[in-house]
Amino acid sequence: MSFNGYKETVRDGDTVVLYLTISQIYSIKAQSKAINKKNLEVENVFQTPYGALKCGELIGKTFGSKISLSKGWGYILQPTPELWTITLPHRTQIIYTPDISMIIMQLELRPGSVLIESGTGSGSLSHAFIRAVKPHGHLYTFDFHEVRSKTAREEFDDHGLGQYVTVDHRDVCATGFGDNLIGKADAVFLDLPHPWLAVPHATHSLKQTGGRICSFSPCIEQVQKTCSELSKLGFQEIETMEVLQTQYNVQTRQIPVLDLDFLKTAKSDATEKKEKEVHKTLTAIPPAQQPGHTGYLTFATLYPSWTRKCLDNQHIYENTLE
Repeated sequence: MSFNGYKETVRDGDTVVLYLTISQIYSIKAQSKAINKKNLEVENVFQTPYGALKCGELIGKTFGSKISLSKGWGYILQPTPELWTITLPHRTQIIYTPDISMIIMQLELRPGSVLIESGTGSGSLSHAFIRAVKPHGHLYTFDFHEVRSKTAREEFDDHGLGQYVTVDHRDVCATGFGDNLIGKADAVFLDLPHPWLAVPHATHSLKQTGGRICSFSPCIEQVQKTCSELSKLGFQEIETMEVLQTQYNVQTRQIPVLDLDFLKTAKSDATEKKEKEVHKTLTAIPPAQQPGHTGYLTFATLYPSWTRKCLDNQHIYENTLE
């Protein structure tokens, strides 16, 4: 499908992003028929603020082209993880692109990486993970909610990404990630209510050559407990950050020029008042409102196994000296 590489034209069953305005973007299925609530097959028509779109008419169209609606027009775009994050059906609270970009960079993901994710949720981050590790890597994603796991699996298959991801229904805090993943992962990502309970299991799943871990938590109390557990289990380079995006508006503004001539002459009531001189300049205007808190990102590194033994011996030696 269209998520797995770029294509020229829309095929039957593809997911297509319909762009109307910057705040009106939708993901739709390019198929002529759909099943309604009464389980009957009907014509697939998508309603927009600019009129109706018969989705079957998308088939054969070129991605990026203009499409006519009954009361206007829009553009049909190739789906990407970024556009999917904006348009996906929400099953849970999701992670957005500013945090996603930082997570992928800090976990040092690349094609061929083996990654563990918990939980899957709505699959926003999962799509970005898959793009980062394919074609030779693999994502193992877990969710404790069975219906969400099943829906995510069907969604990945529908998007043509099933070969790059394994979806499992499991409570990783209680049972871990499975014996088949012991010593297999390059990185672990946790988005859980109690991430510190999953950290010991993550330690066993990371490769003997070491790896990176990230935990996303909305509350600082979760961060404190997670950092404490990471430190206890030998993780190094533990850091917590918060990504807050600021969008500046570039405008031409008139800025008053400060006239310092009054310093050269004595003050007098008869001084003639001059019209203030202004200078036009291009400047960046900060937003009137700053986006609020999303969540804290905690990152840490597990060093290679032989290095961990050296650090343990050094710690024992330092305690002996004390």
